[in-house]
Amino acid sequence: MKPRKVQIIGMGRYLPKRVVTAEELDQKLGLQKGSVAKKSGVSIRHFVEDETVSQMGALAAKEALKNAGLTLSDIDCIVCTSGVGEQAIPSTASLIYKELDPNHQGIPAFDINSTCLSFVTALDHLSYLIDCGRYQNVLLVSSEIASIGLNWNHAESSMLFGDGAAAAVIGPTPEDEKSRILLSRMETYTQGAHLSEIRGGGSKYHPRTYQGNINLEDFLFDMDGEAIFKLSARYLPSFIERLFAEDRSITIKDMKIVIPHQASMMAMRLMQRRLGISREQMFIFSENVGNTISASIPMGMYEAIKQQKMKRGDLVMLLGTAAGLSIGSLVYVY
Repeated sequence: MKPRKVQIIGMGRYLPKRVVTAEELDQKLGLQKGSVAKKSGVSIRHFVEDETVSQMGALAAKEALKNAGLTLSDIDCIVCTSGVGEQAIPSTASLIYKELDPNHQGIPAFDINSTCLSFVTALDHLSYLIDCGRYQNVLLVSSEIASIGLNWNHAESSMLFGDGAAAAVIGPTPEDEKSRILLSRMETYTQGAHLSEIRGGGSKYHPRTYQGNINLEDFLFDMDGEAIFKLSARYLPSFIERLFAEDRSITIKDMKIVIPHQASMMAMRLMQRRLGISREQMFIFSENVGNTISASIPMGMYEAIKQQKMKRGDLVMLLGTAAGLSIGSLVYVY
C-alpha cells in the first residue's frame, strides 16, 4: 500500500452539559451501589439535555477549525461520520453545515456510516481524495446521542454509553513534515450482522407498518455482547496479520500509542491481551465519557493530543469493532 501524505491538522470535541454518574445509573437500573462502575469501568458519562446531533457536531467542528487555524471557507468537503443520524433525510452532514453557518453555501456535505468505525472509514477513504488532489481541507465530524436509544431493561449494554461529538480537519502534509497514512484495513463478518442493531427507524420497521401499538423495542438498541466478544476474539488476530502484511517492516510493537474504540473495558482488554499491546501503548480514556459510538476513536485522538501522549512524528494505530460485525484499523504517522 502506497503511503498517503495526509495530515490531521486540528481536532475538536464537545461533551453535553449533563453529567451522569455511575451511582445515578445504579439507581436507575435497580443495581447495588457500585455495580455500574465495577462492571462498565465508566465513572461518569454525559447525556444531552437540549442539544441535537448537529449542534454538538458543529461545536466540535468549530474547535477543530480553530485548532487548525482555518475558517469554514477554507473547507472544501464536510463529512459526517456518525453511526446514528439526526434524521433519516437529509444527511446529517448538511444539518451540521447549516449549524456552522446558515448563510454559507456550496461545500459538498455527505455522510459515511459504518457505525462505531465511521470516523476511521471516512479518514481512510477521504485521505485518498486529498492525496490525489481532489480535496484540500476536509472536515470530518462524529456526533452521537446514544442515550435516546438505550434500552434500560438491558443493564449490561445501557450502562456503557455516553453522548458526545468529535471532529477533525485533515489536509495534505506539508513538504517538510512526515505525517502520512501507512496502513488501513476493514473486514466485515456477516455472522454478526444482527448481534448489534436498532431494527426500527428505516424502511423495514417503519411506523406505518404497525397495526395498533408500535413495538418500542424495535427502536431501541439491542446487543448480544457475549456473542460479539466471541466473534471479535476469533477474528482479531488474523485481521491484524493481514493488516501488517501490507508492510512487513511495521509491527504492532512499533506503535507509540494504540487508540481503540472504547466499546467496553472487556473488549479493550481482549484487544490488549490477544494482540500483545502493552499497557503503555493502550490508550483507555472511557472512564469519563463511556462508549460514544463513532465519536469514540476521534475523541480518543483529541484526548491523546491534549495529554501529549500523541505528538507529531509518532506512529499511531486506530483500532475498533463495529456493528456488522466489522473490524477496522488505520496506522499513521501523526
